[in-house]
Amino acid sequence: MDLEDAGCRLRYLIRDRDGKFPELMDEILAEAGIQTVLTGIRVPRMNAIMERWMQSCRHELVDRCLLWNERHLQHALREYEQFYNRHRAHQAPGPGPPLRPVPDPITDPERITSLTVRRRDRLGGVLHEYSHAA
Repeated sequence: MDLEDAGCRLRYLIRDRDGKFPELMDEILAEAGIQTVLTGIRVPRMNAIMERWMQSCRHELVDRCLLWNERHLQHALREYEQFYNRHRAHQAPGPGPPLRPVPDPITDPERITSLTVRRRDRLGGVLHEYSHAA
C-alpha cells in the first residue's frame, strides 16, 4: 500500500537493535524524512505487548475471515479493537478486559439458577460476545 496515495506520511520507524538492519537502511529512511527510533537496550519485553496483540488479531480475526478491500479491513480492525479492549478476557492484570471493570460475581442462588446468557456475534460470527441478560 502506498501511504502517500492514501494521504498519510510515515514519520517514524520503531525497530529493535538487531544486526540485520544495516546503517544504510537508516540513511535511506532519513533521506525520506522518516526518523528511526530504536528500542531500549536489553529490554526484551518492550515489543512483547504489541507483538501479542498482532498475534491475537491475526489468529482471531485475519485468519478467520475474508477481507475484500482496505475499507473492509479497517472496519474489521476497528471492530476487533473494540472487542479486544472492551469485551475479550485478558490474562493480566486481571481476568477482565482492560477498558471495562470485571462485574461483581453472582452469589444469589436464585439468580444463578435463572441465569440467562446472551451471545452477540460481531463481524458475521467471527467474534462472539457473551453477557448476562437483564
